Amino acid sequence: MNELNKQLKPTILVVDDTPDNLSLMSGLLKNLYKVKVTNSGDRALKIAQSETPPDLILLDIMMPEMDGYEVCEHLQADSSTRDIPVIFLTAKSEVEDEQHGLALGAVDYITKPFSPPIVLARVKNHLALKAMADFLRDQNEFLEKEVHKRTEEVMAIQDATIQVVTSLAETRDPETGNHIRRTQFYVKALAEKLSTHPRFAAELTEREIKMIYKSAPLHDIGKIGIPDMILLKPGRFTPEEFEIMKSHTTKGYDAIERAERQLGMKVGFLQIAKQIALSHQEKWDGSGYPHGLAGDEIPLPARLMAVADVYDALISRRVYKEGMPHEKALQIMRDGRGSHFDPDILDAFMEIEKTIRGIAVYYADTDQDLKDKSDSLSILHTLDRE
Repeated sequence: MNELNKQLKPTILVVDDTPDNLSLMSGLLKNLYKVKVTNSGDRALKIAQSETPPDLILLDIMMPEMDGYEVCEHLQADSSTRDIPVIFLTAKSEVEDEQHGLALGAVDYITKPFSPPIVLARVKNHLALKAMADFLRDQNEFLEKEVHKRTEEVMAIQDATIQVVTSLAETRDPETGNHIRRTQFYVKALAEKLSTHPRFAAELTEREIKMIYKSAPLHDIGKIGIPDMILLKPGRFTPEEFEIMKSHTTKGYDAIERAERQLGMKVGFLQIAKQIALSHQEKWDGSGYPHGLAGDEIPLPARLMAVADVYDALISRRVYKEGMPHEKALQIMRDGRGSHFDPDILDAFMEIEKTIRGIAVYYADTDQDLKDKSDSLSILHTLDRE
């Protein structure tokens, strides 16, 4: 039990170059505290920076080589020692000396000759204050870790929910395979490429790119509401069927909007998800749907997805077509520069086409898709279908 009490006792470091003073302070403190002593400022710093630092330091000022003021400055400059309370215990009794010591970061200033009860009372009080400060700091660190942990859990649940919902869209059309994953990574790579472009740098911040990446899988979520007889039709749509198919943009927007209303709050990535779902079929020249937006009227996230979505539509095998080779798809997209696509976005896409091709290969639907793709019989019909 005595050994346990000794371990639980706070540790006081006494720093003084006079042996008699060290002996006097050690005798005064040893029944209440674990006491360490040193006659050197340099040695005091080493003890303070050790794996078992003191809980409080009683520090003389007038010492050779390194005086108490300098020791205090070093302690305050080091993040591992700045929270150790320092009490100056010194013969320097001028008001200016005390002011200087407190300004350096000491918690108290006691002049010699001192009253033992006063020293014991002040040591006790400052140890109590330190214990409370340590407790609050530990609590804050614990709370910060808990907040970080809970935030990660919420984000994981959010990501999992998106994956579940988008997987439902995939199961409606099993031919689409990894389309959602590919387009998500195309958009991320394209946004990162454009993040230094003068037109887009202000909008494509790191945070914005992360939200676009998170939102991208929801671009075709409205297809859940399209009847199978249309969604899975192997032939060309009738005009009436095509109008129904086009409604997947507004259906997707409305579904996300309803979810957001039920949450009762605006969520950043859902705002972007609504833009992408609604407007990724708009075209730069205003000939797209559902609202015929043109140019910069089309939200930037939707313009990014338009490029990603069309490229993947061209290279991918579907129930109604074969996929086409990468180079052929790029040529078709070049033909759409300034009409279907924002010219600057398409130019950036072409600059990273090797990265895009790498994503396509990595997330290919089948081994057959790794081979050269055949030309589609109807390119324009392909673009409309997707």
